Amino acid sequence: MKYDDSRIDDAVLALLAAFSFDDGRAWKGFDFDVMNRLHAQGLIDDPRGKAKSIWLTPEGLERGRSIAERMFGARPKGDG
Repeated sequence: MKYDDSRIDDAVLALLAAFSFDDGRAWKGFDFDVMNRLHAQGLIDDPRGKAKSIWLTPEGLERGRSIAERMFGARPKGDG
C-alpha cells in the first residue's frame, strides 16, 4: 500500500512536537526519509549525524504543535 508522504510528514512532525523538550528538542527515532523531508522543508535541523536528537525550528515547533493539537488534543468529557 502507498501512503501519502505529506500526511506521514505531518504525523511525525506532530509527534516530534508533542514529545519535544527544552523548547524544541526531540528524539529522532523516525524513518530517515521522513526526517530528511522535514529538514528539506525547514521544519527541523539536519537529522544526519551521531546525535540522538534534533531541534525543531521555530516554524516546525509551531506547526507541529498545531497539528498535534488537531490530531491528539483532548476531547471534552462526554464527547465520545
